[in-house]
Amino acid sequence: MNFRRVCIVHPRKWGKMPKTKNQAQLYAFVTVLLWASAFVFTKIALDYFTAEALGVLRYVIASLLFAAIGLFQKIGFPGKKDLPKFLLAGLSGFALYMITFNQASKSLTAATGSVVIASAPILTALFARVLFKEKIRALGWLAILIEFAGILVLTLWNGSLSVNAGIVWMFGAAVCISGYNLLQRVLLKEYSPLQATAYSVFAGTLFLLFYLPGAAPQFGNAPLRQLLVIGFLGVFPSALAYMLWAKALQLAEKTSDVTNFMFITPLLAALMGFLIMGEVPTLSTCAGGLLIFMGLLLYKKSNTD
Repeated sequence: MNFRRVCIVHPRKWGKMPKTKNQAQLYAFVTVLLWASAFVFTKIALDYFTAEALGVLRYVIASLLFAAIGLFQKIGFPGKKDLPKFLLAGLSGFALYMITFNQASKSLTAATGSVVIASAPILTALFARVLFKEKIRALGWLAILIEFAGILVLTLWNGSLSVNAGIVWMFGAAVCISGYNLLQRVLLKEYSPLQATAYSVFAGTLFLLFYLPGAAPQFGNAPLRQLLVIGFLGVFPSALAYMLWAKALQLAEKTSDVTNFMFITPLLAALMGFLIMGEVPTLSTCAGGLLIFMGLLLYKKSNTD
C-alpha cells in the first residue's frame, strides 16, 4: 500500500462534514469537557490503582480502540524515518505525561491540578521560541511572568519554602504535554490528525507496557466500580477526546476558534470535582488560578493584536 496515498485520501474521508465554525466549537467543547473529567475520575481510580497501573491500563484501552478505528479507516503505517518522532511523541505526550499526571493527582484536587496544567500553552510557546525561533511580544513576556507568579502562589501559599510535590509532578506533566504539542506540529505536516494521534498513542502504550505485569493483578481483582472508571478514562478522555480534538481542528477556520476552549478546562474540572467528589476549591487555588488565567488571557491578547 502506498503510504502517501493513504495520507492524502483518508483525511478527506474522515472529514466529509461541512467545515462550519459551530461544528468545530461543539467538538472542541465536548473535548475539553472530557479532558476536565479526567482530573476527577483519575482521583477516583487512584483510590484503588497505583499511578503506574492506571497509566498503562488507560492507554491499553485507548490503543485497542484506536487499533479498531485504524483498521476500519485503513490508516496504514507510518514511514520508517518518522518512527523515532512517534516514539518520542508517545514517550512525552502519553507515557511520561500519564505517570507524572497520575502522581500529581494523588495529592492535588481536580481544580488545583487543572490550573497547573493550564500552563502548558505558554510552556509550548516558550519552547517554540527556542526551537522554532518564534517571536514573543513584550506583552507575551509579561503574561508569562504573571502566570509564573500564579504558580508561585499555588506552591508557596502556606509561607513554607518547601514545594508541594503534587504541584511539581503536575508542572512536569505540563512540560511533557508541551513537548508533545511541538512534536505534533511537525508530524501533522505529513500525517492526518487521526494518524498522528493513533501512532503516538501506540508508541506511548509500548513504553507503559513495562508496568503491565504489576497492573494485571490489580485489574483482575478490581471492583466493578473501578473497572467502569478505568474503562471511562481509556475510552473518553484518552481516545475519544483526542479524536474529537483532531476533528475540531480539521473543521475550524482558525486554530484559535477551538484552542480557546482549553481555557475553561479548570473551571469545568473544579465544577465536576465539587459535584462528584465534594471538593471545594481552596483560597490558594482561586488566587493562583486567577493569576494564571490573567496571564493566559493576556498572552492570547498579545497574539491577536
